[in-house]
Amino acid sequence: MSSVNVHYVDITKFNLLNDLIYSIHPKTIFHLAAYGAYPFQTNFNKIQSCVFNGTKNLLNACKNIKVSCFINTGSNSEYGFKNKPMKENDYLKPNSYYSIFKSATSLLCQYEALSNNLNIITVRPFHVYGPYEEPTRFIPTLIMNVLDNKLPQLVNSNISRDMIYIDDVIEFYKIMSTKKNISGQIFNLGTGCQSTIKDIVKIVLKNFDLKIEPNWGSMKNRIWDQTTWVANMDKVKNEFNWQSQINLKQGLNETIDWFKKNKSLYRNKY
Repeated sequence: MSSVNVHYVDITKFNLLNDLIYSIHPKTIFHLAAYGAYPFQTNFNKIQSCVFNGTKNLLNACKNIKVSCFINTGSNSEYGFKNKPMKENDYLKPNSYYSIFKSATSLLCQYEALSNNLNIITVRPFHVYGPYEEPTRFIPTLIMNVLDNKLPQLVNSNISRDMIYIDDVIEFYKIMSTKKNISGQIFNLGTGCQSTIKDIVKIVLKNFDLKIEPNWGSMKNRIWDQTTWVANMDKVKNEFNWQSQINLKQGLNETIDWFKKNKSLYRNKY
C-alpha cells in the first residue's frame, strides 16, 4: 500500500458521518471506535453515545451505500465472569456500562444483518497487546517500569488473561472480511490459552535479564481481575481452521523490542 487516506468524523453525529461514508463509498468497514474500554473512561452518556448510538449511526450510513462487509468489534467483557472458557453462545452477563452497551451493539448488529440481509458480523477480541498499546494498560506499564529496572505494583499472581498479539488480530480481521455466508454471527478472537500475570512478568524479566522479586498483591485486584478469563476458540477453528500464530513469549519479546525503540512515546505518561 503506497498511501492511506485519513478522514476524521464524529460517529455520534449522523449527518456528518453519513455524508462522509457516502462520499468515500467504502467496501469494507472495520468498526473499532469506542469509549469506555479503559478505567478512566467512565462517563455513562459518552459510553452510550459512542458505543451504541455511534454504531447505530455507522450501520445506518453503511446501509445507504450497501457495504460488502461490516465487522463490528465487540468485547470479551460482554460475557461477564465465567469459570470456564467463554463461548460465543454463552449467556451474556455484562460487568460494566461499557460491556452493557457492547452487548446491546452486538445484538443490534445481529438484528440489522438478519432483517436487512447485510453482511455484518461481530468479533469479540480478548486481551490484545503489542506496539502503540494504551499507556495505562498492563503490558506498557510493566515494560516501561522494567526499562527503569523496577516493577510496578502487581495484583495477585494467579490473575489470568487470554493474551493475543496485535499481528494475529489484524490477520484475523483481514481473513474475516473475505468470508461469505456468516452474516449475523459472532466470533471470539483469542488464543484459547490463558496466561497468568506471573507468566507475563517472568517472560519480561527474562528478556531484560533482571532478577527482581515481584511484590504480588501490592496492587488491589480490580473487579475484572479474575483467575479464569479465556476464549473458547472451537467455533473459529472448526469453521475457518484458524488459530493464533504468535505465542506469548514471541509476542512479548517483539513488544519489548518495539518499546525499547519507541520508549520516548511513553516516557511522559509515567
